[in-house]
Amino acid sequence: MSVDGGYADFFGPQVPRTGDAGQTATFALASAAYRDSPMEEIKKADNEWHQTEVKPGKLALFRPNLGEAFARAVVDRMIGNDRKPLIQSFGAEPQVVVEHCLAANNLRRDRDNRLTAAIVLCGLLFLPGFLVWLLVFQIRTTIDKTDNKRASALGTTLLVAVAALAVIFLVRMPFSGFWAWYARAAVVMPVVGWFWAKQICERTAKDLRERWDSLLSGSSVGAKVPEAVPTSPRETAAEQLRQSLARLGAEQQSNSVFYAGPKGILGMGTRWGSWQLAEELVPADPGREIHPFRSWDVIRSIHDQLRMLERGPLNTGGFPAASIRHWIVTPIGEGAKEVSRPSGTDVEEYQVKPHAIQDICNKQQFGAGDRHYLGVQWTLWDGQLVITMLITVTVLHATLRIEVTGHALGPVNPLFTTKPTAPTKEVAKSLKPWENRTVQLPLVTTNEVVRLAVRAPLTWYPPLLKWLGGTIGLPEPFGLRHAWADQPWRHRFMADDALRAATPVLRVVHAAAIKVLEENGVDTEKFGTRSAFLSTAVQDPMPKKADVYDA
Repeated sequence: MSVDGGYADFFGPQVPRTGDAGQTATFALASAAYRDSPMEEIKKADNEWHQTEVKPGKLALFRPNLGEAFARAVVDRMIGNDRKPLIQSFGAEPQVVVEHCLAANNLRRDRDNRLTAAIVLCGLLFLPGFLVWLLVFQIRTTIDKTDNKRASALGTTLLVAVAALAVIFLVRMPFSGFWAWYARAAVVMPVVGWFWAKQICERTAKDLRERWDSLLSGSSVGAKVPEAVPTSPRETAAEQLRQSLARLGAEQQSNSVFYAGPKGILGMGTRWGSWQLAEELVPADPGREIHPFRSWDVIRSIHDQLRMLERGPLNTGGFPAASIRHWIVTPIGEGAKEVSRPSGTDVEEYQVKPHAIQDICNKQQFGAGDRHYLGVQWTLWDGQLVITMLITVTVLHATLRIEVTGHALGPVNPLFTTKPTAPTKEVAKSLKPWENRTVQLPLVTTNEVVRLAVRAPLTWYPPLLKWLGGTIGLPEPFGLRHAWADQPWRHRFMADDALRAATPVLRVVHAAAIKVLEENGVDTEKFGTRSAFLSTAVQDPMPKKADVYDA
């Protein structure tokens, strides 16, 4: 039976589609696009192998918040015109995250359009007063960045002092006529514009927070991205966006992955366990030779038996349906900042073709080149845990080696699963100063209104806004899921699930391989003994750093 025919189903999708498992991790990552916390908080989600860079701008008044910086960085990185290859997001749907980032950008763009109108009518037409107020807020923003409470109080005092001087200026106008009325308007209209802008900002902030909370509460909101749906042949921008999202989905389904030394296979997590069965191929009957077979024959038998993992002699739940797939693994340096996917006639739509996979499995077992692995993968805990067991078979001279390795990708960092909370402050009670009470603070502060207002006219040209305010540098090689994943070993049940999966997989792999050896006239006594020994060793409950060689 040909590979292109009967075994084409070997190469199916490797991650859950939208609507299946993986929604918790997906929506947790998507919620970051709607957040209004400081941009620097993204550093809290860094892990051992991936660090996010916060790039400061020239002026503190133009700095973005976390949602603005995250949404812009993710969109530019994942569907930009000149983007580099991405790492697959196992246990999540990157297209959904990107769509929410686009939707968040649209909400902010609508807000910025209204703020720009307020700036023009109440600011640019009365530019002298607008610049004075802007300078005061810039000084106050710079002072507020310090941890010194006295300095922060000084900033508030400065604002009050300037307001008092403005009132005196209105009352004791030094000149008369048209310019007197214009000067009065230059003082008052920026303040009127601030109140107008505050209403606009509060409405949008409330909408963004509702979406943030909804994503993390399970009653998820859909991402509205109308610009991704072309309505006529002339809408080239919409068609390009649609193609970019389709390309992102195709790359997510790629069967090519990358091994980065101690980082493990990117997207699958670090390698925590490795078990090898290696014995000599000896004929079962001394008078006969072994019937010739290939590594692919062993892999094919293992593949068929792994499909039976969800079945068992007892009705106890057991394994859910697993994704079983053939992978082409490309080695890269531990510190590599980008990857390069296989290309050529053997690759189509980011997929290495079945005949090329079979050829790599049989021939590329020593020296330079890509390697073949058979993977069985479970997406558990609604995408918060991804367990992957990889199997490779090599034959060198008269030695057959079967290696099984365990990889585990842990939950999304808690930063992404934190729900919005109303801003509050503890103050002393007036009659009982030894007791405190909680006071509700405005959702949008004075400084925040000014920040959003001055950024609004520049949103039409993001490079300038990034230069002035700063941006987020995503960890490379970038993949949404593994960039901000924690280790699963801190979660007792997740760790148990990862450790428990190894033993059944190892036994199925060995049983399937020994069956092929017996059918081809190989003496399997040593293989059986070694398999029994590994079956005992795999029950060691301690995960290891299998990719950190102590040499």
